[in-house]
Amino acid sequence: MLKASTCMRRSRPIAALFLVCLAIAGNAQTKSMGQLERTLRDGDLIFQHIGGVQGEALQLATQSPWTHVGIAFKEHGAWMVLEAVGPVKRTPLAEWVEQGDGAYAIRRLKEKPLTPADIERLRNAAEPYIGLPYDLRFLWSNNEIYCSELVWKIYNEGLGIALCTPKPMRDYNLGSKQVRAVMHERYGSAPPLDEPMVAPSTLLHCPMLVPVGE
Repeated sequence: MLKASTCMRRSRPIAALFLVCLAIAGNAQTKSMGQLERTLRDGDLIFQHIGGVQGEALQLATQSPWTHVGIAFKEHGAWMVLEAVGPVKRTPLAEWVEQGDGAYAIRRLKEKPLTPADIERLRNAAEPYIGLPYDLRFLWSNNEIYCSELVWKIYNEGLGIALCTPKPMRDYNLGSKQVRAVMHERYGSAPPLDEPMVAPSTLLHCPMLVPVGE
C-alpha cells in the first residue's frame, strides 16, 4: 500500500519502535538471502516496511509496522516479488528486500499447499495488472492499484479466494495529525470514507494465512 518510488527514505522513530517491538515478539524476520530463498514458496505473501511520510501515516492508520506487501514467484530459477509500486512489476527478491528496512514477514495459505495449477492461475490473474500505475488515492478500481489491493485481487480472481473482507476507509485510525495531512493532500476536504480498502496489516492477520519461518 506504499508507493516505493516516492517513499524510499528510511523509517523515522515511530517505524523503528514498531520494528523493535515486532522483533522482540518474534514476528519480524531478517534472515540471510539464502535462508529467505529456501523459505519461500510460490504464491507466498511477503510483507515489509518502507518509510516516508505515507509509510508513517499508514502505520498510524493501521496500527501496524507493515506498509507494503507483494507475492513471491520463482521465475526461471530466481525469486521475484510481484508488487504494485508504480507501475505493477516483478522485482528481484534481493532488490525488494533492499528497498525496505531489512525486516519482513511471510504468510502462506493455511489449508493446503498451492498446486502447480493454482500457481499458474495466480500468474495468469496477475498479467492484466502488469504495468498499471500506483493508486495514491487508494480507490477500489482497476485503473490504478495499490499493493495490498493487487494481492487481494490476484488471489480472488485467480483462485476464488477472498483473503479478507475489505473495510471502509472510515474504519481505520484516521485521527492523527500525520494521517489527516496525507488525506488532505490526496482528497482535499472530501475523503471517500466509505471506499472499501484492504491494508497490508489486514492481509497479515487474515485467518486463512499462517506465518512462515517465525
